[in-house]
This record gives sequence, structure tokens and C-alpha cells, in this order.
Amino acid sequence: MIGDGNVGKSCMLYRYINGLFPEKIYCTMGADFRNHILEVEPSVRVQLQIWDTTGNEHQLVQLHIPYSAGCLLVFDLGNRESFRVIERQYTEVCNRVNPYTVLFVLVGHKCERKEREVNQEEVEQCASALGAPYIEASARTGHNVAEAFELLTRRIYQGYLSGEVSLHERWGKIHENKTNKDEPVENSKCCVS
Repeated sequence: MIGDGNVGKSCMLYRYINGLFPEKIYCTMGADFRNHILEVEPSVRVQLQIWDTTGNEHQLVQLHIPYSAGCLLVFDLGNRESFRVIERQYTEVCNRVNPYTVLFVLVGHKCERKEREVNQEEVEQCASALGAPYIEASARTGHNVAEAFELLTRRIYQGYLSGEVSLHERWGKIHENKTNKDEPVENSKCCVS
């Protein structure tokens, strides 16, 4: 997760993992991460390692992004400056992962707000220029938070199947267990990073 400070990345992650809006959230110092398993299609589970970065990403991009397959580019719909830095953040990530491919989803966060500083046309132009789908979300209400993470995960999975995304040597292994339809999900095909 990449975005300017105070755009709500930590709240989005908390909502996604815990299903709740946090009563208190502290500014991320450095980076934080959570693991989550998502079933992307029947009998195919992907283990996600989701990194929540501070608003000052430069050093973190250098440390963590080179081994990432996907990135949520998050901005606050009520904060024009957080939108202005998206293209720079996108370019920095792309330069850092080279020669690997990273896939993006652009997230307009805090969509429950009535006052917006960024209009729909600007966002659609940006998303088109970045080649990234756009989704609006709200950690406060829960609107589209899970959908944002799942959209990115499915893009990565489809990119892996199509060959657009290559396995990085630091990701670990792809585990495939042959199962029949009567076996529980725990013994099914699983992609692990």
C-alpha cells in the first residue's frame, strides 16, 4: 500500500483484516505488514503479505517494493495534494521493480466525505494513464475496502497465469496439492509468497 501520509492506508488494512473501523489508529512508523489468505477461485488460495507504508515511502520503496507483485495506490479524495503525488509514486515503484512487473489499483479513499478536492474526470484520466483500474473505498463505512484488495489480488493472479507477472526468487514456492472435490479447502491448491 503506497500513498501520502494520512490518506487512510492503515485504516483500510485494519478494516480488511479485522472487519472493523479502528477506534484509534497511530501513524505508521516505517512499515507494518499483515498476512491474509484469499481464495481467488475454487481451490486456489493466495497468501498475501500486505505492507502498509508510512507516507514517506522513499526508503521503504527501495526495501520492500522490489519484491512486490502488486500495489494499491491510495489517495484521499478530500486532499488534492495526496492525489498529485500518485504519478510520482507510481513511477518510483515501476523503476524500482524493473525488470519485474508490478500491477496497480488506484484507490480513492474516504469516499464517504461530501467535500471532494479531486473530481471523477481527473481520477479517470489518471487511472487510464497508469493502466490501473480505479475504485473508491471507505474504511469508515467498509465500502469497497475488501473489493480493492481482492481486485488487486485477482489482477496479480491473472497476471501470473498469463505470464505478465513473473515469480520473484524471494517469493518462495508455488504449492499445488492434487485434491478431489471432497477434500477440505485446507488441502487445496495454494500459491504462497
